[in-house]
Amino acid sequence: MDPSFSKGEIEAGRKVFAGDWQFLSAAGSVLSLPKMKGVEIAFAGRSNVGKSSLINALTGRKALARTSHTPGRTQELVFFSGTGLLKLVDMPGYGYAAAPKQKVRTWTDLIHAYLRGRANLARVYVLVDSRHGLKSADHAILDTLSEAAVSHQIVLTKSDEAKDTERAATMTELKTALRQRPAAFPDVLSTSARTGSGIVELRAAIARLLAERS
Repeated sequence: MDPSFSKGEIEAGRKVFAGDWQFLSAAGSVLSLPKMKGVEIAFAGRSNVGKSSLINALTGRKALARTSHTPGRTQELVFFSGTGLLKLVDMPGYGYAAAPKQKVRTWTDLIHAYLRGRANLARVYVLVDSRHGLKSADHAILDTLSEAAVSHQIVLTKSDEAKDTERAATMTELKTALRQRPAAFPDVLSTSARTGSGIVELRAAIARLLAERS
């Protein structure tokens, strides 16, 4: 357990995600976004980085968010709600060059418009594959988040699949990048949806954020 989180925050995180999580809506354009209600937390990342798997692990639902081994499968902003005010948002993966250029442009425009114009967006977790580190598409999203003054934090995924040397190199790279991005949350969380590593800590981090917002 991460010592930076108290037992109370760990328990609060468990309670936040203990309810009945359900699909709420999907938006393929800015006009189809649901009304701003409650507190939203979004998960961004390159295609196939593990956004849907992480949401499933957080909520304890194996098939809440649709997962696929095919990059670019999530093509809309997908919203999920629990029993409280918190909403989770599964964003389209970016950086998938094999998709038609017009479709990639549409996804990218939707992502950036959402990030810039969502007043109830409390934080964006930018997911980075532990094995691969930051790519140019990640830097573009981080630039947008900084410009829009949206709270954001990097979360490593698939930590169980990375070699120790890969994780160490990625963490060093991230720490260097974050020093140049004062708007980003300085701590990096490492997770594995498959083994459950880091899920308790991520829940606690979200519970802490909700407490600060209230």
